[in-house]
Amino acid sequence: MAASLKSEELDSYRNVLRDLRSRLRGDLNQMTDEALRRNLAESSGNLSNVPLHMADVGTENYDQEFTLGLIENEQGTLDLINEALGRIEQGKYGSCSECGEPIAKQRLAALPYARHCIQCARKLENGA
Repeated sequence: MAASLKSEELDSYRNVLRDLRSRLRGDLNQMTDEALRRNLAESSGNLSNVPLHMADVGTENYDQEFTLGLIENEQGTLDLINEALGRIEQGKYGSCSECGEPIAKQRLAALPYARHCIQCARKLENGA
């Protein structure tokens, strides 16, 4: 498929992927700061960072676990974006990594870091 994608299309996907990567990096930095409570004292006014009630402890733990889960998901997406940028440089972008068939342009427009065509993605999701 890389051969069927025009140079302008590849440039467009490259720019979209770079913009998305930049935005995710900013989000990851912000979430990491939040999860590590670097900015907690400034934002809450609580200089000791010690919750005053047991329910506050549970809420703080839940919030931190939730944020860490988001960080993990965002990092996975960032890895996929970097892989997609690598495939563009290698001339393999737009081809399914599983079957080698072209990935539909509509799929790439919706998910520019897609590694698989829709048929292979469905098979992989179903464990086949």
